[in-house]
Amino acid sequence: CVETHKEFNINMAIKTQTLTNGLKYSLATGNWGDQKKAMSSKAGVSQVLNRYTYASTLSHLRRCNTPLGREGKIAKPRQLHNTHWGMVCPAETPEGQACGLVKNLALMAVISVGSVSGPVIDFLEEWGLEPLEENAQSTNLTKVFVNGVWLGVCRDPLNMVNTLRTLRRMQDFDSEVSIVRDIREREIRIYSDAGRVLRPLFIVEDHKLKLKRQHLRWLQEKWRIEERPYVPREERNKEEVSEGETVADEEDGRPIMRDERRVKRKKKPFTWSSLIRDGVIELLDAEEEETVMICMTPDDLLESRLLRRGLDPRAEADFNPAARLKPLPIAHTWTHCEIHPSM
Repeated sequence: CVETHKEFNINMAIKTQTLTNGLKYSLATGNWGDQKKAMSSKAGVSQVLNRYTYASTLSHLRRCNTPLGREGKIAKPRQLHNTHWGMVCPAETPEGQACGLVKNLALMAVISVGSVSGPVIDFLEEWGLEPLEENAQSTNLTKVFVNGVWLGVCRDPLNMVNTLRTLRRMQDFDSEVSIVRDIREREIRIYSDAGRVLRPLFIVEDHKLKLKRQHLRWLQEKWRIEERPYVPREERNKEEVSEGETVADEEDGRPIMRDERRVKRKKKPFTWSSLIRDGVIELLDAEEEETVMICMTPDDLLESRLLRRGLDPRAEADFNPAARLKPLPIAHTWTHCEIHPSM
């Protein structure tokens, strides 16, 4: 084109079907690479989704593959670990060489997608985080790490961790942020990176679930009515335009007043994410799970409340020789509760 002074046309220079045929071949066979170099290309990148049943589709979508050779008879990577509790299904794994190397995530487990650590760092710098230069020789202070980076030290770690968790439950931080207080090592470790396995748990305060009967009713109805301060139309910003259907005022047509202030009612959808926003359910990863106290059922909370009052929760129960023996809960405080064994 340069020698003949013709206009360059990219459609004439490139075969239009090269990329299309290459992608179609890779998606159809799973061999990711050039068709002529099939021996050296990576296999198994794409797979045909299993559609036998709904359960088999869910299972296939939540499959995890450990990138280890199948030939060796190594036992350790195939065995269950304590941190797999609630994260990985302990029973669903194939037979043969892939046993224990191919796992399936639990039904409610999620993988963190990562979030910006800026809001957490800004809060720490404003709220009692002391720089390293001024406290290099102090041994009694607690070190604070964010995504593995040592930012400073803290003099009141208990208050800081409680404040951070409260802000996370109020959605000031992302719900995927993990807050770990290691008392033995005198460290506070905060993670907001991607790739961590998280699972949901009920939040417990004062030996009582934060989940109430009204939350279950809202979930069944799939909506709830929220009250918000009334802002005149001419004073509204774009941020103040909330989703949901506006509900009428009082039955007699007068405005709704609360504490001498006018409020408006909105009918908003209520879903699983609404429970997380309300601070009823919390997502924990394996490392934070080691620093909390989790009871198995709400019945354990009831027994704990009776024991704190000095009562025996099983004094009046009829003896059943076939019943499964359960030890009395001896923890002085519970922070979370399991949702259901099937999760």
